[in-house]
Amino acid sequence: MSDRLEDGSAGDANYGVIGVNYKRYRQPDAKIEKYLVAALGDAKIVLNVGAGAGSYEPRDRIVTAVEPSAAMRSQRGPDRVSAIDAVAENLPFENASFDASMATFSIHQWRDMKKGLSEMRRVTSGPVVLLTCDPDSLDQFWLNEYAPEAIAVEASRYPKLDHVAEALGGEIEIVAVPIPLQCTDGFSEAYYGRPEALLDPGARLANSAWSFVAPEVGDRFVERLSSDMVSGEWDRRYGHYRRQASFDGSLRLIVSRLL
Repeated sequence: MSDRLEDGSAGDANYGVIGVNYKRYRQPDAKIEKYLVAALGDAKIVLNVGAGAGSYEPRDRIVTAVEPSAAMRSQRGPDRVSAIDAVAENLPFENASFDASMATFSIHQWRDMKKGLSEMRRVTSGPVVLLTCDPDSLDQFWLNEYAPEAIAVEASRYPKLDHVAEALGGEIEIVAVPIPLQCTDGFSEAYYGRPEALLDPGARLANSAWSFVAPEVGDRFVERLSSDMVSGEWDRRYGHYRRQASFDGSLRLIVSRLL
């Protein structure tokens, strides 16, 4: 595709920049993974679209991975299959080649979500499983007070759940996935009870939203949160999250099964 970025990134985010230390901050979380495994059912041959470094790829199935970003492909460990350089909108596979397909934190990056989901459905005989976020629930997170611009840009990028369901077709199941307190997959809400972790610039860089806001937004966020951590203001207002085992935020699992 001629409109792909230098490292091959095919969506709106440049993973040649933000994906440098992605694997360090974005490790699959076992509690979240259980939802994906259950949705894949007994599928043996699985396609992972926008596969990145391989998070959530099942180890007990035959996996084919598709990832356009060279930076992300380079971070796939020796225990992962090599990823094919391709995009969701043009999958190089025959119809019904896979028992199931999956995409995690990926569909909002695609240039044409509807076409990409149509392609996933074309090459899949069984369930299509998506891990994504509900844009209408993002403002429940305390980050909305400290960096509303970051939340707003994420809400504008994540597709509405009904639009995803319509594009997929079939029998749709949407499941709210609780985010565990010690979540190892460092998307923004993973730090709901560990605010100091988001002061790490690497943690923010591993969340694409921050690459779409002006640098002063991040500077203001760090200054205000740091101040509130020192004064105890954050803990007075939100400290209960430190003891809350999980957070019902925006994380959603969408499963499409053929009728």
